[in-house]
Amino acid sequence: MNPILNKKLSEVYRKLYHRYGPQNWWPGDGPFEVIIGAILTQSVSWRNVEKAISNLKAEQVLSPHALRKIDNETLGELIKPSLYFNNKALKIKAFLCYSEKYDDNLPCMFAQSTEVLRSELLSIYGIGEETADDILLYAAKKPIFVIDSYTRRIFQRLHLAPHLQTYTAYQDLFHSGLRPNSDMYGEYHALIDQHGAEICRKNPICNQCCLIDLCPTGQSNTATI
Repeated sequence: MNPILNKKLSEVYRKLYHRYGPQNWWPGDGPFEVIIGAILTQSVSWRNVEKAISNLKAEQVLSPHALRKIDNETLGELIKPSLYFNNKALKIKAFLCYSEKYDDNLPCMFAQSTEVLRSELLSIYGIGEETADDILLYAAKKPIFVIDSYTRRIFQRLHLAPHLQTYTAYQDLFHSGLRPNSDMYGEYHALIDQHGAEICRKNPICNQCCLIDLCPTGQSNTATI
């Protein structure tokens, strides 16, 4: 672990936690609901995902067995609030096909090593790195850091971004600077997203930012006000 990087990343985490408090992510009743939510949240806000999941619950189909019994068109209508619903229905069905390998036994699935399970998840239609890592972190409780657009934006502004602007490079930044801990990784990612949505927006509200003393971009922006 890089001690200098650890100090910087830990300070960002401390300030975000002090500002926003525990986020209690990932919302969901059990790991299967977390997995479905991770697929549905692609390119859409969580508010929309909640509506889609509520529809699935109302129809009593939020289980692998029940979802397999309904056709793609019906599934698409139920998850319509999540947008791109027809494509997401295909993604859910693809995951269900994969899950059959384990007889829908999620603890058995999660017993695989992080590397093996991540490789398997990435082989499923419609599951990319961010979605796979959401599943690994929040459903399987594996210590792997999730990278999204908020992470990139905030850490670029903090001048802590890696030289290579790739998913793997950003993930390596956190893995080399923080001890592996799934609870802390999950909380950190949630805090980043809260801060990105509330303050560090495309047009940031720097004069209200809890990271201003760590952020060269914010300091520059507020100096011109």
